[in-house]
Amino acid sequence: MPGWRTGPYNGAMWTAITREVSPDLAACEVSFVPRVVIDLTRAREQHAAYCRALESLGCEVIVLPALPGFADSVFVEDVAVACDEVAIATRPGAASRRSEGEAVLGVLGSLRRVLRIEAPGTLDGGDVLRIGKRVLVGISARSNASGRVQLRALLAPFGYTVEDVAIRGCLHLKSAVTLVADDTVLINPSWVDTAAFANLRRIEVDPAEQHAANAVRIGASLLYPDCFPRTLQRLRAAGLCVTTVDVSELQKAEGAVTCCSIMLRTTLAA
Repeated sequence: MPGWRTGPYNGAMWTAITREVSPDLAACEVSFVPRVVIDLTRAREQHAAYCRALESLGCEVIVLPALPGFADSVFVEDVAVACDEVAIATRPGAASRRSEGEAVLGVLGSLRRVLRIEAPGTLDGGDVLRIGKRVLVGISARSNASGRVQLRALLAPFGYTVEDVAIRGCLHLKSAVTLVADDTVLINPSWVDTAAFANLRRIEVDPAEQHAANAVRIGASLLYPDCFPRTLQRLRAAGLCVTTVDVSELQKAEGAVTCCSIMLRTTLAA
């Protein structure tokens, strides 16, 4: 399989599938942020640091090579949804992204049984938030009704329920809310219907940091952008262990920390 691995191969509880930054990143899809100049060299450096941070938090990191011609391919989260029992190959809402996933799915197929969303369904992994056996899916321009219905049918045999959640003013559900502990979400209430999270503890982003609701959870730790100091303070005040990374160039491409990896729980070695 093309790509390389780093991190603790034996005994790792988490595997993170990532992909290096495409040389065509500047041609990325953007919907809710302005198009600005992206420093490709710096974006690559930031992505490498992101992978090192995942490794430092105990992940085995699988790094796939860059994919020329696919500007958004660094954002691997959107091409698949990984659960403990199965993985779902999505059909991204942006037509330009629909051929990104084959190498990613090759890796996933070695770790999980892979099922597929079929046309006319569309689904972006960034719209899918799993909280135990609850799966919340953003009603977005990238994930249509057919994709959401198919996901519900594919996951039902494994005991998952799938719920639609209204979002506004942002690209994906996980732009607006992410899980930061078993019973806690980090949330921007301006961008998402909060009723779906009524039974959870909620940490709201600072109003001055609208894009601050996206965090990667790795066990008891979080990986989080370093550019939201007020919300970072709220996370740490809540007793959460947070490691920060600079992803400023990737954010210019409407990316975030969850976008850059597919996280899979793996079994500890005996």
